[in-house]
Amino acid sequence: MHVHPLGDSTGVIPLSNASLASTARSLYAHGPAVHRGMMGLRPYICPFDRLLELVPDGASVLDVGCGCGLFLGLLAATGKQPRGFGVDVSAEAIPTARIMADRLRETQVPADLTFHRIGPDDPRPDGSYDVVSLIDVIHHVPRARQRALFASAASTVRPGGLLLFKDIGPKPFWRASMNRLHDLLVAREWIHLVSADLVANWGREEGLTLVRRERINRLWYGHDLLLFRRNG
Repeated sequence: MHVHPLGDSTGVIPLSNASLASTARSLYAHGPAVHRGMMGLRPYICPFDRLLELVPDGASVLDVGCGCGLFLGLLAATGKQPRGFGVDVSAEAIPTARIMADRLRETQVPADLTFHRIGPDDPRPDGSYDVVSLIDVIHHVPRARQRALFASAASTVRPGGLLLFKDIGPKPFWRASMNRLHDLLVAREWIHLVSADLVANWGREEGLTLVRRERINRLWYGHDLLLFRRNG
């Protein structure tokens, strides 16, 4: 457990839905109201408590499809001290992510976080990282591009490093349908779900070893978590 100004009265941020939601609201206190509201709700939907535990302290982290930067922000706020680099195609989300990083620095939390917007056809960042994360990204990508995006992310995992994949699963049908409805209302798009079995195959084809696979249900959302390692 770690101590930071964004914690509770003891200075500690436990990895619980409620505490992470409170931290998210604080992180985005200076951001647009719509993003502030959405980020405050996400820890109740997405299993950030499980994801945060998988990232080693002080790791270099590339968050592909970072959105407003919540995952990297929570890593910093809970004391993981990441060297984080977030990329996303959204022209609205990246400025909010930068405001959030400034908020962390204002509260004296070490926040080595950088965010950049990239186009869908732009090359991904060069270099290699201890952890590369794809969190709720693939289902927003057209099917014809999903495999290439996964391969691009996998190529930036250093030897001994981790690829952290989390997305909504296509089964059972009722959970997948609820998520489709969510994205139709919130993102105004028809999503493209992929099975955990297919993602596991992609990892093997990219020379990665699957070290953890887990199904996590939160409310009516069904999440597939897969953790890969690139052998040194």
